Amino acid sequence: MDIKKGDIVGRISYNKDILFYVDRVIKNSNGKFYAILKGVKYRIEADAPISDLEKIEKEKIETEKRGIETKIKKRVSKASKNLFSKKSRSIKVTDALILHLDGDRKYTQKSLKYYNKLGIRAIVKNIPENRQPQVVGNLIRRYDPDILVITGHDRNDKKWNKLQ
Repeated sequence: MDIKKGDIVGRISYNKDILFYVDRVIKNSNGKFYAILKGVKYRIEADAPISDLEKIEKEKIETEKRGIETKIKKRVSKASKNLFSKKSRSIKVTDALILHLDGDRKYTQKSLKYYNKLGIRAIVKNIPENRQPQVVGNLIRRYDPDILVITGHDRNDKKWNKLQ
């Protein structure tokens, strides 16, 4: 097994269409090794048998990273123009306080980076999805945000439906 935590891989069965980094390697009850994968470019989590994974060459990884950065710069530039060109707003986004919760540390850091680039006041918290329902109320009372953003929850959870 030459696939390990931190490797950048593609799934052979999907023609390596999405690049993933290996978050961890686990052994199932049948003794087969699987990797828990997180997207490099996309906010996605998946699992795959180690036998379906292939390490990606460094050159392709660097090309992908440059492409991601270019795309993000264009989006930030466009968003910035839109934010600052709007004359009439009931609340100016640049004056608003955003409270953003995410369960993935890498995306938490990325989000904060881009809020800062746009000059938007934001408090970004890395909180595992399973803990978010218990803490969101206290965080809202503590920070009194104008906007609440919750990302990374890919399910309809009864705990979330009970929040008021």
